[in-house]
Amino acid sequence: MNRIDRTFARLREEGMRGLIAYLTAGDPHPSRTVELILALERGGADIIELGVPFSDPLADGPVIQKASERALAAGMTLDGVFEIVRELRRRSDVPVILFSYLNPVLRYGYERFASTLADAGADGALLTDLNIEAADEYLELMRERDLSTVFLGAQTNTDERLARVAAASSGFLYLVSTAGVTGMRDTISDAAIPLLERARKATDLPLAIGFGLSRREHMEAVAPYAEGAIVGSAIMRVVEQYGDAPDLEKRLEELARDLKSGLHAPAAAVGERS
Repeated sequence: MNRIDRTFARLREEGMRGLIAYLTAGDPHPSRTVELILALERGGADIIELGVPFSDPLADGPVIQKASERALAAGMTLDGVFEIVRELRRRSDVPVILFSYLNPVLRYGYERFASTLADAGADGALLTDLNIEAADEYLELMRERDLSTVFLGAQTNTDERLARVAAASSGFLYLVSTAGVTGMRDTISDAAIPLLERARKATDLPLAIGFGLSRREHMEAVAPYAEGAIVGSAIMRVVEQYGDAPDLEKRLEELARDLKSGLHAPAAAVGERS
């Protein structure tokens, strides 16, 4: 049982849902990323999704695209991301999932990636454009090291496809709440809850939903149905707006605390899978 499994077990006992906070590694500068992670953890983030900057982030909206551009301009690399995880591990045990596009990992090599990921102290990865039909080698290497393999499930998936994506996943299943790219929205998609209900029939894995969640009210809306809520663009918007400010960490901590306050599990789910 790795850190992610233990975290979801703890959340069930506490009657809470998990806040999974996305942060682009290296934005506004590589030297600040660990402190930003620690601020999010203090505010209540249960799992950190650490984004590997990429030059062509097709699944991301403008906020995270710009964050990748800033991080790359600041010199962020995949090896630099691993170094951030190593530094974090000297100060925190918060679970970390690397969020990356496939190309940087292919260039690095699956075996080297999985080995370095484990040695650095991360807990798994999500390769957003890796097709499950082409993932056998990756899955084997990751599972040998007890690393979680998170995949994306979408409203466009058939029930059969959703089950196959869930079978390839470990740690949790990441469900995309809306069609299109990441980004903040006023309300959650009408498709979000039906997707969660379909996914619950397909797997016993914890379900986490993202893309478009940015407010405490969104947390409250998905908490009866999902074990986790993923927030990215709202966090990176704060980094974008206050990256040079001395109180950036405090602002992220306050945002995480507000989001976490909406993530109470329904009474029937306390202590058991819902």
